[in-house]
Amino acid sequence: MRRAIGLALVALLAPLLGPQAQAPRSRAAVRSGSDTATTSFDVNGLQVILRRNTANDVVAANVYLLGGTQQLTPARQGIESFLLHAAERGTARFPGELGRDLIAGLGSRVVIEPSADWTLYGVTATRSSFDSTWAMFADRLTAPTLDSAAVELVRRQMITAVRQAQTSPDPLLNHLADSLLYVGHPYGFAPEGNESSLRSISVAQLRSYQATQMVTSRMLLVVVGNVDRPELERLVQQTLGTLPRGNYTWSPPQGAPRLGRAVVIKQMSLPTNYILGYYAGPAAEDSDYQALRVADAVLAGRFFTEIRSKRNLSYDVDAPFVDRALSNGGVYVTTVDPNTTLQLMRAEIDRLQREVIDSQGLERLIQQFITDYFLKNETNGDQATFLARAAIYHGDYHAANHFVDDLRRVTPEDVRRMARTYMHDFRFVYLGNPAVLSRALLDQF
Repeated sequence: MRRAIGLALVALLAPLLGPQAQAPRSRAAVRSGSDTATTSFDVNGLQVILRRNTANDVVAANVYLLGGTQQLTPARQGIESFLLHAAERGTARFPGELGRDLIAGLGSRVVIEPSADWTLYGVTATRSSFDSTWAMFADRLTAPTLDSAAVELVRRQMITAVRQAQTSPDPLLNHLADSLLYVGHPYGFAPEGNESSLRSISVAQLRSYQATQMVTSRMLLVVVGNVDRPELERLVQQTLGTLPRGNYTWSPPQGAPRLGRAVVIKQMSLPTNYILGYYAGPAAEDSDYQALRVADAVLAGRFFTEIRSKRNLSYDVDAPFVDRALSNGGVYVTTVDPNTTLQLMRAEIDRLQREVIDSQGLERLIQQFITDYFLKNETNGDQATFLARAAIYHGDYHAANHFVDDLRRVTPEDVRRMARTYMHDFRFVYLGNPAVLSRALLDQF
């Protein structure tokens, strides 16, 4: 279930607790940032970013396998996630369940998160167990066994997960909305795979993908924690650094097709109705990127006030900003009264497009966000993704230092311009009871 984002401040804060990116700056401006705790080095084409954090003994190491859905075809959807999950079931040095058992015994945690622009393969460990954990973690990338029986076990588990997602409103809603907005585009693929693709991917294809795509030029490693550079460099050289270099170069996907309005309605027996509408936004390198994030945050706050607080029409309403190399924004709500709710949403978008918001109110909102940003103790894993987005989208991790300055530059007129420029031609997905929905209301967005 999606988390309700009622206050504009919460909507602004959310990107820092998960994926997020910065507005573009000149290379000179990017490099001028001061971050003495963070260094970067190269191991056989693998870029490594290390942020030394001595505040705790937790070490987060995230490998970002670049490309995301650009790596996929209709028949290969989910192949990278499939490979990584299968690699958990045995490697050259740690056969069978040995590696899984040892990592669990150390209290370490491995995550696999496929997404539009990369697959995150990460580990969190304590300083004392990091060396041992790293050996098993890295072996899954360099030398997975890919035993046929283990692959079939993972295949069944992933297909079960896909089936469950098809019966859960929010995962289904998000997948359908992406597919509808990005018809004929890589973002329309399912990075976790679908039942058809997962059934068809063979062990031979997994092994071929491992041999050809696990190259250092496709990897970004970001480590945040109490670990020294010489130690980390040694670990990487002995493991991931032995992989082929390859010749991969990251580039964002081409822009989303401009297809106009569309609606997909799926009848489901649910206690409430789910609505998600997306519109295409700017690329991460576009100067509008940060301003649209703020505009969506303002809109989310107004939705919360008008739809949830005043009228109690929904327990979960939002104006999401989807943070990728190609952004998109939208409207989301769960409600038993979709018509009244859609009318209120349309009115608030109209107001944002027509009026210039109060400058002092916007300044207070942004200042409160900045205060919370500095006071909040982000996890090491969050900091790693913060740095990774800057490095991937802007070519330099120093861009992360300018997030606050870029936020402060957004003006009330920028917010109105974002609403006018981007908040149109919505493509909607509706799950629930079609009998209580006026289709004409969706056509007004």
